[in-house]
Amino acid sequence: MTDNLLDRVAALVAVESPTGDLEALAAAAEAVRALLAPLGGRLREHPGEMGTHLVLELDGHGSDSAPVLLVGHYDTVWPVGTLQRMPWTVADGVARGPGGYDMKSGLVVAAAALSDVLASGRPHPPVRLVVVADEEVGSPTSTPLLRSLAEGARAALGFESPHPGGPLKRGRHGSTRLRLRVGGRSAHAALDPGSGISAVDELVDQLVRLRALVDRPGVLCNVGSLTAPGRTNVVTDAAEAEIGLRFADPAVEQEVMAAVRAMAPVRAGARLEVEVLSSRPAWVPAGSDELLTTALRVAAVLGVELDPAPAAGGADTNTTGSLGVPTLDGLGPWGAGAHAEHEQFEVAALEQRRRLVAELLLALA
Repeated sequence: MTDNLLDRVAALVAVESPTGDLEALAAAAEAVRALLAPLGGRLREHPGEMGTHLVLELDGHGSDSAPVLLVGHYDTVWPVGTLQRMPWTVADGVARGPGGYDMKSGLVVAAAALSDVLASGRPHPPVRLVVVADEEVGSPTSTPLLRSLAEGARAALGFESPHPGGPLKRGRHGSTRLRLRVGGRSAHAALDPGSGISAVDELVDQLVRLRALVDRPGVLCNVGSLTAPGRTNVVTDAAEAEIGLRFADPAVEQEVMAAVRAMAPVRAGARLEVEVLSSRPAWVPAGSDELLTTALRVAAVLGVELDPAPAAGGADTNTTGSLGVPTLDGLGPWGAGAHAEHEQFEVAALEQRRRLVAELLLALA
């Protein structure tokens, strides 16, 4: 049975799907459709400017409970051609390949678990499975869809990778991507520097100010890119930076983002634009809920340790969790190397996760 699951992961990994590459994503969406087609149900497409998001709806059986939302994505951080230097391999119980760990193996687990649930003939709740195309850049086009699907949901299950070794994720830092765009005025850097306004100097000062704004516990700041096309003999009139922010506390998140949006130019005549590219609110779970209680009970029967704990990384479960929907994430196989050259997952985890998810869905009936 594990070989069959590995074949399904291999089929998805073979179709490279970097975020933003619409041609590649279209082919990958077709591969996801093929994975989900045997489940039946109603498969709807939601085209967007960053790719097509897929939603599968399955009716419940012998249960009048609210639906359970399953959450995943098929985009990856790897450009087309990565397979040539990072080929799909399986050796010594470990599978390797770009996007296999994050998170195409998780999609296979979700589909396999749903197949088991449907074949069991036992009561189960209705299911909504959403697979989005833009998660790796913060889900800017799919978040409204996620929010609508979360309405009325009894619980949400995320199929991202777990903590090392398999513990689930319950709680996530907020994650915001923003762009600082600065406009200045060009001039000759030697003959008439005083008439220019350096966008580069302005951007550097703004980044220093940003560092001061986020210098507090529970906030992470990473400047991911700097762009300033120009020449050394010309005062540059344009510059921008893309920045990632992480927040452990929703109140701090709101306070910092209000201050960031209020940032103003340092230099007279300079222009500053703060653009929020994507934003996922912090997910801070309340105490115990029915989903957690049920998951722990199922895991105990299966002899599985869940040990749910918060995660620093952001994902689409930020959205469901922040809306108050009981949520668990990390139901994909455990492994290592998300977004890294050594990306890999443990083959044995496929079957364990499949059984865990299937039994959890049945228990939620």
